[in-house]
Amino acid sequence: MTTTDISSLLGAPRAGAGSAGSAKDAARELNDRFLKLLVTQLKNQDPMNPMDNAQFTSQMAQINTVTGINTLNETVNGLLQQFGALEALQAAQLTGRSVLVTGNRLTADGKGTAVAGGVNLAAPADKVTVEIIDANGNPVRSIALGASAAGVSRFTWDGKTDAGTDAPAGSYSFTVKASSAGAEVGATELMARTVEAVTRENGSTQLVLAGGIRVAYGDVKQIL
Repeated sequence: MTTTDISSLLGAPRAGAGSAGSAKDAARELNDRFLKLLVTQLKNQDPMNPMDNAQFTSQMAQINTVTGINTLNETVNGLLQQFGALEALQAAQLTGRSVLVTGNRLTADGKGTAVAGGVNLAAPADKVTVEIIDANGNPVRSIALGASAAGVSRFTWDGKTDAGTDAPAGSYSFTVKASSAGAEVGATELMARTVEAVTRENGSTQLVLAGGIRVAYGDVKQIL
């Protein structure tokens, strides 16, 4: 019986052997299988051509490797579960707070209340301009932010039009244009939303934002 033969006969542990707290059971099961196969192999070997020491040692090393891998997998899974729980606990502290995430939506209340937004620049820019647009695609307000460093920065819209009047209540969008020495700089719009809840789905921590929007915890660009 070759090393490949014993590998296929050992196979994988029964379903559930990789679950928490069962690493020792999986290892014991593999050892039992190996010992039974080894005894059977020794009983049925050709007396004139017995198994050589190299093959015997190889099979012993193989079972130890399989057992070690199972134990390592168990340890890694445990660490991942602990990390997920810690991440969810940290995310829960954001409930009730506002965060910046990728998006370009703003909401005006019609009373001139200030609204926050943000921009993520790929490189430093000497000119950054925010253009606010209403639901019909008409420009409402142009805000010059001046020079800005690379990375995330925030801005505030005072809820007014370029004419100085309060913008009507409703939903608006905005675009960001940035340049350095006349050359365009990559810019990503960021919108501010309040975190209403935190949930775990498919091993991922997600934030439930105002308006029913869901984003991954790692997608938060800045906490306001």
